Amino acid sequence: ARLGAGLTPGEMVSADVGLWNSRKSKARLRRWGNRTTQIVQIAGFDPAMLAEAAVRAEQLGAAAIDINLGCPAKKVCRRLAGSALLKDPRLIARIFRRVVERVGVPVTAKIRTGWSPERRNGIEIARIAEDQGIAALTVHGRTRACRFGGEAEYDTIREIKKAIDIPVIANGDIDSAEKARAVLEFTGADGVMIGRAARGQPWIFSDIKSQLTDTPTNDENLSLFFFRDIILEHLDSLYSFYGESTGVRVSRKHISWYSQHQEGGRRFRERVMAVETAREQLRLTRRYFDEFAREAEAERERSRGERSGENGKQQKNTKEKEEEKGCSWQVCHERKKSAAERADRQRTAPLFGESERPPAR
Repeated sequence: ARLGAGLTPGEMVSADVGLWNSRKSKARLRRWGNRTTQIVQIAGFDPAMLAEAAVRAEQLGAAAIDINLGCPAKKVCRRLAGSALLKDPRLIARIFRRVVERVGVPVTAKIRTGWSPERRNGIEIARIAEDQGIAALTVHGRTRACRFGGEAEYDTIREIKKAIDIPVIANGDIDSAEKARAVLEFTGADGVMIGRAARGQPWIFSDIKSQLTDTPTNDENLSLFFFRDIILEHLDSLYSFYGESTGVRVSRKHISWYSQHQEGGRRFRERVMAVETAREQLRLTRRYFDEFAREAEAERERSRGERSGENGKQQKNTKEKEEEKGCSWQVCHERKKSAAERADRQRTAPLFGESERPPAR
């Protein structure tokens, strides 16, 4: 959220509250209690169970409840949850109605465009969602059968947006600020959701926000030192949350994502994956990204010098041309300055001359 995300759904949890005593679920519960997660995402197939989970999440501080009907994972679909629900519109209607009735916070949902290309029923599900009081709908532009293959169906998202009046959030293959703007313009969606593209570049949210609001990005925030500090802060927060041992293991995948497109990244990953302490992991990561930051700053200074040199050449050429006309650059500059001053005096002169000024009363 600090890097520009408007809303931050948490990790999906089972609607079976009896499973919330597991280590992972307890960790997620702590996050809800600290309000670092604004939206609690639940998955299941039983309307009563989902409603009870929503009530519990609201009691723990959730600002909104999100019902997952989009997860394509086999272990989820085997339990008739996630995107498997798309095969049963009547059950979806019962789930939506039951959850909305039980909680006082907004209820949202995430869907795919259908179970398969042959059973693409995203518009039908979207209308059910609106009829049953769902506050907003996120649409991933693929069917469950497509999983993450092929291209996202932005045309289907556009048709869903046309079919309903509640906010529609577009999702799928949005990996840059430019792509976010293009998707919003094409689909007419009210917002975008970023998932996989945030791995290794959590600043993508602020990039998108700047793009959509036409707000220039702060030069300081473009510095690789700024990115380095975000990476190190991220790792440190993982150690604090999970503890050192688990935090080091969890951090490895994030370090891989941060370095996957960097020169020498493979060799760096081989070294950093072998360490077992947070201190050593941080040391190697800092040193690796420090090197890139210094090189980038040096390149930026070289570019500034080159631009300054080009400006100097242009100014020199202008001066020579003016001198060829029999007027030095300095004299011409003074003449232009004097002309501007005369124009200013004329604009600020009294509207009436002394002889024309009306008598005072």
